[in-house]
Amino acid sequence: MEFSIATLLSYFSDNKLVASKYLEKKLGCEDDKSIQQLQAILDTLELIGILEKERGKYRRVIEDNLVQAKLRCSSKGFCFAIQDEEDEEDIYVREAHLSNAWNGDRVLVKIIKQGTRRRSPEGEVKLILERSNPSLLAQVKKDNDNYYAIPLDDRLLFELSLAEEGNNLEKAIDHLVHASIVRYPIGEHPPVGKVTRILGSDAEAAADTDIVCCKHDLPQNFTENELKLVDQLSKKIETKELEKRSDWRDVTSFTFIEDVVRDCPPFIETAFTLEETEDNHLQLGVHIIDVAHHIQSGSPLDKIAKKRGTTFYLGEKVLPMLPESIIKNYSLKPNKDSLTISVIMNFDRSGQLLEFSIKPTIINIDHQLTYQKTQELLADPSKVNSKQKGFVEKLQNLFFTVSPLIKAQRLQRGGFELQLEPKLPYQDEGRIGTIVASSKTPIRSLLTELLILTNKVVATHINALGVPGIYCIQPEPDWEELEDLLKLVQNLGIEFNLQDDEEIIPRDYHNLTQLLNKSSHVNVLNYLLHGTLKSSRYSSYPGAHFGLAYNDSYSHCISPGKRYIDLLIQRILKLVFSEGRDRRTKQTKIGVDLYSSKCHGNITWNVLPPTIQEELEEDFRFLVTHLNDQEKIAESAEKDLEGLKKAEKMKEQTGKVFQGLITGVQSYGFFVEIEHLLVEGLVHVSSLKDDWYEYRSRHGCLVGRKNHIAYRLGDEVEVEVKSVDYYRQQIDLVTVGGGSAANNNDWDED
Repeated sequence: MEFSIATLLSYFSDNKLVASKYLEKKLGCEDDKSIQQLQAILDTLELIGILEKERGKYRRVIEDNLVQAKLRCSSKGFCFAIQDEEDEEDIYVREAHLSNAWNGDRVLVKIIKQGTRRRSPEGEVKLILERSNPSLLAQVKKDNDNYYAIPLDDRLLFELSLAEEGNNLEKAIDHLVHASIVRYPIGEHPPVGKVTRILGSDAEAAADTDIVCCKHDLPQNFTENELKLVDQLSKKIETKELEKRSDWRDVTSFTFIEDVVRDCPPFIETAFTLEETEDNHLQLGVHIIDVAHHIQSGSPLDKIAKKRGTTFYLGEKVLPMLPESIIKNYSLKPNKDSLTISVIMNFDRSGQLLEFSIKPTIINIDHQLTYQKTQELLADPSKVNSKQKGFVEKLQNLFFTVSPLIKAQRLQRGGFELQLEPKLPYQDEGRIGTIVASSKTPIRSLLTELLILTNKVVATHINALGVPGIYCIQPEPDWEELEDLLKLVQNLGIEFNLQDDEEIIPRDYHNLTQLLNKSSHVNVLNYLLHGTLKSSRYSSYPGAHFGLAYNDSYSHCISPGKRYIDLLIQRILKLVFSEGRDRRTKQTKIGVDLYSSKCHGNITWNVLPPTIQEELEEDFRFLVTHLNDQEKIAESAEKDLEGLKKAEKMKEQTGKVFQGLITGVQSYGFFVEIEHLLVEGLVHVSSLKDDWYEYRSRHGCLVGRKNHIAYRLGDEVEVEVKSVDYYRQQIDLVTVGGGSAANNNDWDED
């Protein structure tokens, strides 16, 4: 039985009574032991007043001063409970009120002191809903005959008592280890753990991917039993399945793959067709592998995919959402019949989307190209042989006509793109949150335009049908995140003003990127601008996506083998195909075409049966939180690996001098970005020995009292790499030259 209290409580809503039998089914309690454990948890929650029992069923007790939140702690022992709701206040929690909760845990917090204009509300942890640290990175120490693990994360304020359990802990003393929690703290009793792996003598001796995987508790392998499940899947396409699908095998189709080699085979999930219609329109087909046909909802493989939630990309190492054998079996390959869900879009010659349809199909891939090969074919059509001529004309239409027209529409509504090199293989915006214009493979960003539109079309259709969905939204950036960058831009001589002082809109970012791309510091400025964007997140309600300049519904559907949300979207579409009601009543003679955009605005009834509709809405309410958490873990892990690699690289450069740009100034020092490496380090104010430096926040600078030298945002400086803390990814620098003469404004009092 694997579920948290948070998962259990997610099934209580709207003051409804919930039967224990219903919870047993939802939580997968299939044997007597699991059922008894669930009952014990329900009895405990009733005892402490979280649930109440009525007629043999349970109801959630709602208290005004009791909120659900996630703990964020500091190394100094104080914590804040971050509420799930946007714009809600953070709640201060003293160490004495943590009730053995740790950094990252999901908790119920009781507010014991209301906040004021200057002070946050104060609370105490009433119940730990979900632990976030089932394992941790630690250093082993010995005290007399007892062994302890000291967490490397200084926000985890405890020592872990180690159980021998067959391990020779003497070998682990003073080494970096991966330790799993055997027992969490109970009252005055400390937590107990066991060493699962010795990683190295210290963090630098351990492999960076091992550190990241252990730190974030990432699933590195599939078990033998999980791999055996793949053998049970059918590899043949049955005749009765073909009869349900539109046959596209005679239409020329093509796929695109990365040039980068990784340790896991690429999962090719999308194919393209482009045809001219009889009325001189262009018909673009995006054909997405039908993973939902092979991975049934609620099956063991589905539970594995749901738990992982997404694919983790750690450099060349890939931790896939599904076993590698599934990728090999069902990835779109040339000369192989494949089941797909196809989004067929009709455009006029100006690029306007006229109508679309979404339907189950079967295709057979004719061509598979890398991005580099595609660019070569398009660069010199004269070298193309006669057999390839028709195919290359399709590519020219796709990349020189359709995609640029779609891009023009995005730019017209205020969309923007960043000059960065993509690090993840997602063909849409992925975790970057906006379109990346790669200088090495410009063809990739043109393809991204098509796939983002596909995501948008599917989200629009689900929303128009009124069926449950999960949407991808991205809030607008916070002013505080953008303010320092705008000061830096101004100091670099780039004149820019927001269109509206009250609101940041995508058009502002579009205008800003146009200016930044003309700067000699274009790479670092785009990198910093990306850092001001908020992470996108999933919601069961449609909303705006800032990075793509969409004001309404947007979702993900093109990667059902890499992201669980895309698989869910496929299942929603397939439910519409199989269970959807195309008319108000059975007596109504003419129905609508649920597969087509032509039905939009004509539906005045529930498309899905009430039981299916309610079950999906209930499931999605829980899944949204889980999928957001998994995306955050993936994003943190991928950033961690990037930070470790940068720290490792800079460790080798200790003592060397680099040219850098001051990108942040604080009272304790200033941050310098070494531009060609995109590595940031800190020049601490204590290392500035030539004078006493004062901080001027209004002008973003440190100014020397005697020599009147200023270090301000946008100044170029020469810095030497003094030291590197590899695990914390902290790079200490000292100035060798640079800075600028202070002016009168720099001495203004704040």
